[in-house]
Amino acid sequence: MKSTKPSDLRNLTESEITTQIADNERALNDMQFRHAVGQLENPAAIRTVRRDTARLRTILKEMSR
Repeated sequence: MKSTKPSDLRNLTESEITTQIADNERALNDMQFRHAVGQLENPAAIRTVRRDTARLRTILKEMSR
């Protein structure tokens, strides 16, 4: 899973960012479950999704200022 650049994320609207955050949280929950069961092929993807979510939240907060 490839990380998203902040410059690309700044071009999105607030609703698109909120939708992506929700999608990332669902994907993270699924990955954590599969990791616990032992079926996750790439455990590093969890880290990538967490960081992407943090980037999205930061940009959303910047937009609200």
